[in-house]
Amino acid sequence: MRVLVIGRTGQIATELLPRLAAAGHAAEALEPPGFDMTDAAQVADAFARTRPEAVVNCAAYTAVDRAEDERALAFAVNATGPRLLGEAAARAGVPVLHYSTDYVFDGTKDAPYSEADAPDPVGAYGASKLAGELLLHLAQPRSVTLRTAWVCSPFGNNFVKTMLRLGQDRPELRVVADQQGAPTFAADLAEAAVTLLPRLAAAPAGDPVFGVAHLTGAPYTTWHGFAEAIFAGAARRGQPAPKVTAITTADYPTKARRPANSRLDCTRAATVLGIPPKDWRAGLDACLDALMTKDQAA
Repeated sequence: MRVLVIGRTGQIATELLPRLAAAGHAAEALEPPGFDMTDAAQVADAFARTRPEAVVNCAAYTAVDRAEDERALAFAVNATGPRLLGEAAARAGVPVLHYSTDYVFDGTKDAPYSEADAPDPVGAYGASKLAGELLLHLAQPRSVTLRTAWVCSPFGNNFVKTMLRLGQDRPELRVVADQQGAPTFAADLAEAAVTLLPRLAAAPAGDPVFGVAHLTGAPYTTWHGFAEAIFAGAARRGQPAPKVTAITTADYPTKARRPANSRLDCTRAATVLGIPPKDWRAGLDACLDALMTKDQAA
């Protein structure tokens, strides 16, 4: 299958591209500066040149705090871009797989969010991602949006790498303990894409596979609990393990409000898409092994 991947160097795309190749798919990945997904002409040209049978959008504006000041840019990448991809995909008759976020919710619910819960983003980042979901599915109903949260990998910038970097120099780290969610490893999201794409390409409009689904790791934890697991794993590998002190969100103010509840109910992904949540603790072990191997080779 010919797959057009938007994004090349982000966490999910980096994990996805070798997996597509291993599965026998021919993938072409496009990203700035050579490609601008907010430019309709460039999107049309990419479709004409690559003639994809499926599209995976791994690209996003993810600077949550900066989005409050760069709202127009966030909406261009996170909303206009998916709309243009959806329109081009509809003309070409091919499906789109897109990734979104728990930030489409306000985080005040006292239980995991399901796809039936009404979105209510409280910041520019979440609002732009919600707009992208809506515009994509309006343009191309043969699309799947996977909402996820707390994405980590051995690549790019993420919580695991930040904790390990800070832990090299500090005997104690203060980590928020009143925000709940589930770490999700990019490798698992990439594997989900490889599993889904053949089904999406074969499914007609109206197939229940299309629509929005939640997919994170399991089980639920807090940022503090995640940090403790990171350093327990680091210690087993001979790395520093600072004390991790629990603090509240109020102790760590940020420009954009973070959801207190980022827990997503992944039942639909398991039952309809056939993709159950993966245990993030296994993903963390694989991530730490990859990072430690990289450090030793450096």
